Order: sequence, then structure tokens, then C-alpha cells
Amino acid sequence: MPSEPGWTARQPEPDERPLVVEIDQRPEAVADAVLSLMHQAPAPGRAPTGAVTDRLIPSEEPRMSPSPTGEQWELRRGGQRAVVVQLGAALRHYEVDGRPVLDGFAADSRIAGGRGQLLVPWPNRVRDGRYEFDGADLQLALTEPEKHNAIHGLLRWTPWRLLARSDDTVRLGTLLLPQPGYPFTLDVVAEYRLGPDGFEANISATNVGDTPAPYGVGQHPYVTVGTDSVDSALLTVPAQYWLPADDRGLPTGREPVDGTVYDFRTERPIGDLRLDTAFTELGRDAEGRARVRLAHPSGSRGVDVWLGDSARYVQVYTGDTLAEPDRRRRGVAVEAMSCPADAFRSGTDLTVLEPGRGHVLRWGLSPWGAA
Repeated sequence: MPSEPGWTARQPEPDERPLVVEIDQRPEAVADAVLSLMHQAPAPGRAPTGAVTDRLIPSEEPRMSPSPTGEQWELRRGGQRAVVVQLGAALRHYEVDGRPVLDGFAADSRIAGGRGQLLVPWPNRVRDGRYEFDGADLQLALTEPEKHNAIHGLLRWTPWRLLARSDDTVRLGTLLLPQPGYPFTLDVVAEYRLGPDGFEANISATNVGDTPAPYGVGQHPYVTVGTDSVDSALLTVPAQYWLPADDRGLPTGREPVDGTVYDFRTERPIGDLRLDTAFTELGRDAEGRARVRLAHPSGSRGVDVWLGDSARYVQVYTGDTLAEPDRRRRGVAVEAMSCPADAFRSGTDLTVLEPGRGHVLRWGLSPWGAA
């Protein structure tokens, strides 16, 4: 601290709340963090780097023991508890008053079925892993070889770095460096927070390279209302259109939901319907949020998965094709997505990040009702 009249360097008192930011980040990210702690917005025209909350502590804070998914960070607020893991910055667990809201995975388990994973820099699939961008033909690794697709991006199996945390917030980051099929550089930050209304995720990416980059993002949580099967759960999806798909999971068009089995604009049981279906043209509330609702058959409790305005699509999956038979139709994946499958080829709602520019995906979980 500068030696100016009236300034004295000292440790904070127990009843004081110092503003602490991890400085091992890009200068722009540090500046945005400080402004956020002071409840100010980032400078106009600068790419967002994710929201930062107060009471964040340095990354040297003791952490939970390693597991197959690396370090694990627990968040708590009132009766809420969430756990985020180092591998892919995945959301492992979320509960309220001891009742699971997510059908997640155990601390000593590997991730299967995409549970809680971040999908960066594209959600869903790219046909044959091949696309053209800015005059170049690019080939991604075929990570879904049985269907000859590249699936769910490049960061699911990457260890992320802890940037900062508090009792109810954790902030993780990673740098996506150029590689075969994606010769671009992105600074990616995932912030998870427990608030008075539930869980909130803010996923931001900034193009720190010197050329434009194609970009999409999503996340893959499975929600539950405690039923043995999703058949009896009540589903609401405020969408005007659904996207038919071929046997490779790639969209073949866009159809109105009206008059089809995919019309969930009014709450109804899922029944034996097999869903692995994308929806779009989402109805939104005054805050610009779309809400997909899963409710207990009694109607007395449930969870709303809210989607911010950059989540233009939602994929709903009842888990019928999961590799583990005992996990099938036990929870419903409700996946916020900024673009549909195969957007790298079709260009449909694909984000192009110019150098220095950024994108933020916001979504969350709002449990409601009594146990």
C-alpha cells in the first residue's frame, strides 16, 4: 500500500470483509474482478470475464481430497450444498435441505453420461468433426466414433484451476490453446454461486487470440424430483419449436411443437416418451429467463432450470441410451445451449468471437416446494 498521509497497512479486523482477488490472471480479469467486488460494471466495450462475488479467498485455501475427478470444492448457503470438481469444472452435486436436486455422481466416481459437464467450445455434436471457418477446412477428433461425430467440445477432460472461492461461490478457469481442428485461443471462466433463490452458473469465454473464433457453449446437468423413474415426473418446456434429429443425433430441421408429443408448454407427465430433443424459441419472463420445470407427481415440489438470454436452445434428455442401465430414466438432463448441434457446420446461432471479445452463458436451478 502506498505511504500516503492517512493510509496505514494493516490486517483486516475480524468483523471486516476485505476484497480479495487472485492476481494470477490476465490484467483485464483482475480489473473486472475488482470492479465486481465494488459493485461496478466492467468498462464499456471490454469482453466479460465472468461475475465475481465478494468474500473470495485465495486459491491456497485448503481443499477437499483428490478423487478420479481431481480436487472438489464444496459450496454451502443455508440448507443448500453444491460440489464442483476440478475435472472439466463439472457440477457434481446440488441439494437443498438434504434433498438431491441433481442426479449427479459420487465423489469417488468417474464422470459418465456427461453429468454436470461444461460443453466448450461447442455443445452437442459436429457431423464428421469437419467444418469450414474463415476459409479453412478444419477436422476435429471424432470423440463419438460410433456415430462419426465430434461431441461436447474440448474441455470436459481438462483439469481447471481454482481462481477464487468463498463459502457460497467458486471461480475456476482454464486456457483453451490452439489444437488440431480448433486453432484458436480462449480464456474460459466458470463461476458457480449459491444465492437466495438457488444455484447460478456463469460461463464466460474471451478470445485472447489474434483471429476470430467460432464458439458455442452448454452445460449438461441431470435434474431429479426424487421419483424412481422420470415417467411420472411432470415436465414443462416453454418452447415453440423442436428440432427433429437423425440417428446420429444431428438436426434435420425445425418443427412447431403444436400438435406433437413434444408440446410441453403445459405441464404434463413425461410418461414413456423417449426424449433426446432440442427445443428453441423459448418463452421468457420479464427478466429474460426461460424456465424448464420438472415437478414431482404430487405437484408440491420441483425445480426450475432457468436459462439466460444467451441460452437460445435447451436439450432435454431422459437418459434412455446411457451406458449404465441403472442410471437410465432416473433423471432428466436439461442442457442450456447457446446454439444447436452441428452449428459449426450450419452456422445456426453460432457465435463468432472477435479478438478481445467475449460471451457469457447464464443458467441456474431454482428449487421450490416442500419435501
